[in-house]
Formats: sequence, C-alpha cells, structure tokens
Amino acid sequence: MTPTIYYCYDAYCGWCYGFSPVITRIFGEYRSVLAFEVLSGGMILPREPQPIGVTAGYIQEAYKTVEERTGIRFGEDWKWHIFHPEDSDWYPSSEKPAIAMCVFREYHPDLCVPFSAELQYALHFEGRDLTDDEAYRHLLEKYKIPEAEFYQKLRDPAYKAKAYEEFALVQQLNVTGFPTVFLQVSDKRFYLLSRGYTDYSTFKNTLDETLLITERREGPSSPDEGLSQ
Repeated sequence: MTPTIYYCYDAYCGWCYGFSPVITRIFGEYRSVLAFEVLSGGMILPREPQPIGVTAGYIQEAYKTVEERTGIRFGEDWKWHIFHPEDSDWYPSSEKPAIAMCVFREYHPDLCVPFSAELQYALHFEGRDLTDDEAYRHLLEKYKIPEAEFYQKLRDPAYKAKAYEEFALVQQLNVTGFPTVFLQVSDKRFYLLSRGYTDYSTFKNTLDETLLITERREGPSSPDEGLSQ
C-alpha cells in the first residue's frame, strides 16, 4: 500500500490552525510519494448549542500562546466575537465543517489537507461562522464545486452519518487532542508522528526518520512507540 498520512484535526481547534502551514507544506512536498487523509475529530459537539461566551474567557488568553509559538495570526473579525461574546451570535459546533469535509472529499479526495486549512482560515482569520451554510460558499467557486449539489449534500443525513463515523474512527485511534498525525505503512502498522503542535523541522525530521525505518522493515509496531517529542 501507499504510505498514508492521517491528519486528525478539528476546524475549531486553534492549535490545528497554527499547525495548518506545517501540514500544508508537508502535503506539498510529499504528495507525490505519500497519500494524505484528513479526519475530523468532533472536538465541539454539545448536546445543546452553547454560545461562544462559554469558552471566550479561556480563548482570550489561549490564542496568544498559539500565536507566540506558531507564528500564526488570528484575524480581527474572529477576535471581535471572542472579545464581545455578549454581542456574538456564534454557537460553535464541529459538526457542519466535518460534514463539509465529507462532501468535499467526494469532489477532491486528494485536496483535503489544503481544504482543512481553508476552513480554519475562514474561521480564525476571516471570522466566518462555520455553523452557517454561507461560510462555505466562497470556497465552492475556488474548487469548482457545484453549489446546488454541495448544499444538498451538506444537508443530507447520509453525510452527517459519514461525519460521525469519522469522529468514531478518531476515537478508535485513541486521539486525545488535536492536531494528531499518524503514518500508516501497512494494514496493521501505524506510527504516531506528532501529537499537539509540532514545528515544521521537527515534524519533517520525524517523518523522514520513520519512512527510513519502514524501508528497512524495522521499527515500532504501535503508534505510541513511534512518537517523537
């Protein structure tokens, strides 16, 4: 089988947003020799919709740490909702962006990594509400996806079911935080490349070392043994 990168992320994850330039660069450099899959993690799935004010206080401080460590910048429109939660109409949920990813995959299965970065930029920089259908319209033209088809599928219960199957798969992989990246080299052999934010150089070195190990038919047999801190 073609070695496959599994990028477990969530559209609402700030650390994933910070990691998006790293995984996008890796995708560009390795897409000719590796397959790439994006799995949505379902980080925010409240039983009842919760306003952004529930977590705004924490995010007001946490985003600064993400900026300092990753170099990413959060947009002013996003910040407005975080610092004015009493006036915001945001009720975050990971469900719709995960469904959108399932729909997108049918049109461009080889471009899910850049699309994940597009979703994160739309939210964290442009301040688009990913629970709003309109948040995706500007991407449809860019990726030449028929609008009517996309929105019909976005509302189709079958694609919602696909998204929840994806959430369950991420749980089966014992992912406890985002972003998490695995390399699969056979039906039974996975390597854990990173858990949490990892800078480009560290991630690339870990990936190259792991690929070298697999070429020699050596190395750990469980994901955790392949983790590089």
